[in-house]
Amino acid sequence: MKKSELILLYRLLKTPRIIEERMLLLLRKGKISKWFSGIGQEAISVGVTYVLNDDDQILPMHRNLGVFTTRAVDMKKLFCQLMGKVGGFTKGRDRTFHFGLPEKHITGMISHLAAMLPVANGFAMAYQMRSEERVSLAFIGDGATSEGDFHEALNLAAVWKLPVIFMIENNGYGLSTPTSEQYACENLVDRAKGYGIRGDLIDGNDIFAVIDAVEKAASHARNGNGPTLIEAKTFRMRGHEEASGTKYVPQELFDKWAKQDPILKFEKSLSAKKWFNEKFVAEIDNEIKKLVNPAIEFAVDAEIPKSSESDELNDVFCTHKLSQKNPSNSLQSLRFVDAIKEGLSQKMESDESVILIGQDIAEYGGVFKISEGFVEKFGKNRVRNTPTIESGIIGAAMGLALEGYKPVVEMQFADFVSCGFNQIVNNLAKTYYRWNSPLNVTLRMPCGGELS
Repeated sequence: MKKSELILLYRLLKTPRIIEERMLLLLRKGKISKWFSGIGQEAISVGVTYVLNDDDQILPMHRNLGVFTTRAVDMKKLFCQLMGKVGGFTKGRDRTFHFGLPEKHITGMISHLAAMLPVANGFAMAYQMRSEERVSLAFIGDGATSEGDFHEALNLAAVWKLPVIFMIENNGYGLSTPTSEQYACENLVDRAKGYGIRGDLIDGNDIFAVIDAVEKAASHARNGNGPTLIEAKTFRMRGHEEASGTKYVPQELFDKWAKQDPILKFEKSLSAKKWFNEKFVAEIDNEIKKLVNPAIEFAVDAEIPKSSESDELNDVFCTHKLSQKNPSNSLQSLRFVDAIKEGLSQKMESDESVILIGQDIAEYGGVFKISEGFVEKFGKNRVRNTPTIESGIIGAAMGLALEGYKPVVEMQFADFVSCGFNQIVNNLAKTYYRWNSPLNVTLRMPCGGELS
């Protein structure tokens, strides 16, 4: 790397650490109520964001402050968000990274673990359909790899060869539960083999290792070769969140990982450079603090949001002007299923952003033959069979909708929709309310027993 690149990377790596140190002070003073620390894990967030293109989609988690700072998110707004103040991104409704910034190609998390991995697939599917050389990358912790959405997302990405990267931050603990009680395989990346995808095990505290792995995975994806699962070994130097403490972690682990601090590692790699000295470090720290401290003070002094019932209700639904065709004067009698088929066909003919995804809906035509003949008419790109993954495909529909598509997801039978309940209630239903992004997703759920 050139000197200018190394200096930039060092500044990017130090920025989230300096912010966190200040946030911990504010927490003790009661200025903020909660904090999920990423101290000791900064190399992953910063390395990922540094090496990806600006229009690649990133789906971060609680400890990925470095994603936001590396993508140069407005710091005043960011700190207002984290403190639940006026001027944040969610009107005070969320105080952490539970928000998205479409202009920065960042899609925030919900608290439910692994829920955003299927959404990453939706983004990747959109890029694939448009033949764009873009990728999506979703973060996940070691504990969340036990969740069903993790497995559904990896399976779908593998089957469709989607340009997506799944980044596991394995910091040794799922809250207080050590990895020895979470999974039996030697490494989580071994699961990549089971899904037939590329896997990479890296030192998550080495920013150069992170950059190299993500660069290779992104190139693999852009060339049409499908997803990569990366496991980055790291360590959480503080509690799951500050209130939980760290009594459950043996001191020898802290001693071991303190020597492998990502900033310390980076500084050692720079130690042979003549320009890298105490004066240089102090200058970088001061530069960062001159940007960070005024923004934090602005947020501390910002107003606490006020609301009303009408304000809240007005943000629940997004209103759209619907175009309506003049109805034909000719009438015909159709079975209910045939009317559904005709309506869906007409919409797909008039709007190429409408796509149909679900189980057995392609060549087979669906269990009620609603989509029979659609593959021949609209092509396999817009009429896709999915694996048996209700949650995984509803989550993917969200990513597609955020990219401007209008997915119609067939549940085959209505009662199967319960398997996707979390995606419906906490992603589809709340994204507009939370961060002002409407989602045009249709869930088709055949039900009833009449055979006349």
